[in-house]
Amino acid sequence: MKIEQLRVKNFRVFRNAGAGNLSQLNVFVGPNGSGKTTLFRIFAFLSDALRNNVTQAVNREGGFGELVSRGAGPDAFVEIEIKFRNAITKKSPLTTYFLRIGHEKNRAYVETELLKYRRGQRGRPWHFLEFHNGKGTVIRNEEDYGKEGATEEREEQILESPDILAIKGLGQFQRFRAVSSFRKLLEGWSVSDFKNDALQRIGEVGADEHLSPSGANIAQVAKFIHDNHPEQFEEILRKMTRRVPGIEKVEAIQNEAGQILLRFKDGPFADPFVSRYVSDGTLRMFAYLILLYDPNPHPLLCIEEPESHLYPELLPELAEELRNYTVRGGQVFVSTHSPNFLNALDIRELFFLRKKEGHAKIISAQDDSTLAALFEAGNELGWLWQHGYMKGANLR
Repeated sequence: MKIEQLRVKNFRVFRNAGAGNLSQLNVFVGPNGSGKTTLFRIFAFLSDALRNNVTQAVNREGGFGELVSRGAGPDAFVEIEIKFRNAITKKSPLTTYFLRIGHEKNRAYVETELLKYRRGQRGRPWHFLEFHNGKGTVIRNEEDYGKEGATEEREEQILESPDILAIKGLGQFQRFRAVSSFRKLLEGWSVSDFKNDALQRIGEVGADEHLSPSGANIAQVAKFIHDNHPEQFEEILRKMTRRVPGIEKVEAIQNEAGQILLRFKDGPFADPFVSRYVSDGTLRMFAYLILLYDPNPHPLLCIEEPESHLYPELLPELAEELRNYTVRGGQVFVSTHSPNFLNALDIRELFFLRKKEGHAKIISAQDDSTLAALFEAGNELGWLWQHGYMKGANLR
């Protein structure tokens, strides 16, 4: 699946913002407070709303008053629109998911929830799902989409509460394929913001399939991949020995209490080190390789500031690893403050955030004619950012 467009209205700093022409790898740059973290919060919000309900998702953001953009007014709606394709190819129909959330009597509700396919350049789109205030319809003959002369057959549904997403229930049924596909995107998305103290912890008993956002379970995940996907674990080790000089071997071992420890073998030393005595950069590189060689890639992966504690010369190689991850099935969003990381990008992969009068806009670097010309002339994107060519994206 690939998200191609995103539009947000009245969601914190995004009073009315959008990003089009999204790539498989998308990198966002801007000063602190410009909305990079908020951009990732959009997917966290949708995921919370799916797992629980909209009221709980709003409360986790501090309440509707904190979620809605400043100056939007008491009757404002929060709107999120995502356009995506189930497959990366252009032949896959463009699907739109639209959500409008209101608030009254201290409770949030779904004013509108819509999922539709675009029917070529002409003709009315097929609305696979359309709900308002807890009531709506869903298509019954999705398999007929695209057939000549086919028309929609719809059935009415009523939700238990107007703050429940329709995709929560209907997405569990395979016959609603479009709904199910989008539900899997929201359930499977992940954000990674590794913390050094978390990476150095001794792992609990057992093995985990996916890294946690902080990386605290890195030893358990390493053990899972080692035991169940040995070829991928060997590939991780090959990458590790190339990226970190001196590292010959990494093991996930179990102590007498059943806890999992990571142990690194450095060539010049006879005895291996446990993870708490390994440099932050070495441990972070191993964590990124574990994350990016996950046997079941996340459909959407968000990474905050991957440059932290990494040697600058490793950042172009990390960018290439992120591209390789997208080939295996996951789209990637990255926020960064590193010009070295930006230098490894194509202009189609870069977006910058510009904040004015308290509200942020998302600008595609390729849509800035000056930037595009300078990049085409051979200037690196990190250099252009440092020297103020992305207006509003830095402190100049």
